[in-house]
Amino acid sequence: MQLGISTYTFGWAVGDPGNHCPPKPIDELTLLSRAEQLGVRLVQFGDNLPLHELSVGRLAALKQETGQRGIQLEVGARGLTDEHLSRYIELSVYLKSRLLRFVIDKGAYKPAIDAVIGILKNAVPSLEKMGITLGIENHDRLLAGEFAEIMERVGSLQIGICLDSVNSMGAGEGLADVVNTLAPYTVNLHLKDFGIRRLPHLMGFQIDGRPAGQGMLNIPWLVQQINPYGRCRTAILEQWVVPEPDLTDTITKEAAWAEESITYLKNSELFCF
Repeated sequence: MQLGISTYTFGWAVGDPGNHCPPKPIDELTLLSRAEQLGVRLVQFGDNLPLHELSVGRLAALKQETGQRGIQLEVGARGLTDEHLSRYIELSVYLKSRLLRFVIDKGAYKPAIDAVIGILKNAVPSLEKMGITLGIENHDRLLAGEFAEIMERVGSLQIGICLDSVNSMGAGEGLADVVNTLAPYTVNLHLKDFGIRRLPHLMGFQIDGRPAGQGMLNIPWLVQQINPYGRCRTAILEQWVVPEPDLTDTITKEAAWAEESITYLKNSELFCF
């Protein structure tokens, strides 16, 4: 399983125009440089740096730089519609991305399961023709069993699950049950370590991020559950970095967490890079 980083490794530094945005967000070429600095050759682009919004020139420069640097790209998007999926299949072909990661929902757009299945079935011929694997990320609206139902009803090896280690907690599901249900379909893994702590007033818990290997995520166990099915080829470090009062300090902390996390993951000998 090849180890890589993504735009969500550096979510604070990339920014989110609807929530937070640093004065100088890192761009796509800076992300490639970060990968080189960390000693990995795989970069996944998420919906926080939407590739379809880049100019033709920036896309061409990204393609050229990845070739020159020997970095493999994985493309990602949010908002599963026929049109948007088709657009990103084309981008995947252009950027030589073998895996396309998609989040189903976007804002108020929350399609029913039958609609999702129809969209995915429509895309199977193109995915097969282009040799692209589509990974649907488990997010917190649908339960793991519903994602499994989608996979079974679509019935294509070109479509699987991008398994995030934390997202399904938002649907009230524990990691062990989620992995047990979705491991057979997993084609991409999001390594996102986390901690759970009781709040000082004792009226509840808080879930937030930790550097890889310093939280509650048993990464060796997770990889052990997924490997036997032979479908997952890549693992991507994502981070929920607990913010500091100042955004600049948060971005500095995020970079330090990324370095600590990649060092831990490399030393685990679970991944190639």
